[in-house]
Amino acid sequence: MQFGGLAVGLALTLLVIASLAAAAWYLTRPKPVLVTVALADVGRVENTVANTRAGSVLPCRRAKLAPPAGGRIEKLNVKEGDRVRPGQVLLTLWDDDVAARERMAREQLQTAKAHVREVCELAKASARDAKRAHELRQRGFVSQESVERANSDAAAKQASCDSAGAQVAEAEARIQASRADVDRTVLRAPFAGIVAEVNGEVGEYLTPSPPGIPTLPAVDLIDDSCLYVSAPIDEVDAAQIKVGMPARVTLDAYRGQHFPGRVRRIAPYVLAVEKQARTVEVEVEFDSPAEARNLLVGYSADIEIVLGGHDQVVRIPTPALMPGNRALVLGADGLLQERKIEAGLSNWEHTEVISGLSRGDRVVTSLEREGVKAGAHAATEKSMAEKKEAAKATAQ
Repeated sequence: MQFGGLAVGLALTLLVIASLAAAAWYLTRPKPVLVTVALADVGRVENTVANTRAGSVLPCRRAKLAPPAGGRIEKLNVKEGDRVRPGQVLLTLWDDDVAARERMAREQLQTAKAHVREVCELAKASARDAKRAHELRQRGFVSQESVERANSDAAAKQASCDSAGAQVAEAEARIQASRADVDRTVLRAPFAGIVAEVNGEVGEYLTPSPPGIPTLPAVDLIDDSCLYVSAPIDEVDAAQIKVGMPARVTLDAYRGQHFPGRVRRIAPYVLAVEKQARTVEVEVEFDSPAEARNLLVGYSADIEIVLGGHDQVVRIPTPALMPGNRALVLGADGLLQERKIEAGLSNWEHTEVISGLSRGDRVVTSLEREGVKAGAHAATEKSMAEKKEAAKATAQ
């Protein structure tokens, strides 16, 4: 009995020691590192290039208009935001002087035409007299001298008729010149569009831009029925781009939305805006102009040009990839394992995994957090939250 009592006491002592050791381990164990993970899934991965600086939404046609002549604004027929038709008068300058010259030219034309009728009728009469004198000379009724005098008079009258006709042509040319002067005081829309800017008010003096010295346009007209995006691409990436390649356009004003498009132009020269940043301007047109119709000219935009793609491949988020094509995988035992992978196509969002990972593997995306390394105990933020909720439910 004494031996049995000692055995039971020893067992209880060992149980207490084991419980204390377990409690000590539990209380002093390292806490798991909180990580965010993403599942390796199957999908499409594309090889893309993107712009180095923000691009802009631009219209296919934009005209900064001003009348050819200077003068005081007499009528201003549009305001900013108005839509105009081709040929619509936008503004007119004071033109009373040129209009008066045109009226005077028209009066001179009428005078010249009346003078033509007068001298040409006299020329016809002189021609008849010359013919009659020639007939009378053949009958011997008049002298040769009379015939020659009649012929000279007819020739002189015909010359006067021709001269008067030239005066009519000259008067018509003056009318055309006066009309051109009038047209120089009228500004018309060369195409349909929307007025983006108006510089000037009625009564102000408008001065045309001298050669080599840009001035503000009287009217800035935009054809917003056709839009495209122009953005700078690094010169290294630009060598891979071809006209017609598919592209995606994203705008800060439409977050989460992509506009499909195609490369329509690649600039034939390199821009050296900064010594260390040489870029090529690439233009992308929208596949569906109707979708882009509500966009505003001047929106900042980014383009992503698709160079190629693979479908139905294992892929992971690109932020989960470490230098040397390595990734951290959260195992079922809660330990972080480092895997060497063979990467294929890659872009800023996804990277193709040729080997090294399987579909469903949990790869760590929060690589920047302290303590996230191979061999560390880790738990996902979601699972820790679930544990806290479970603990609260048990306490209640």
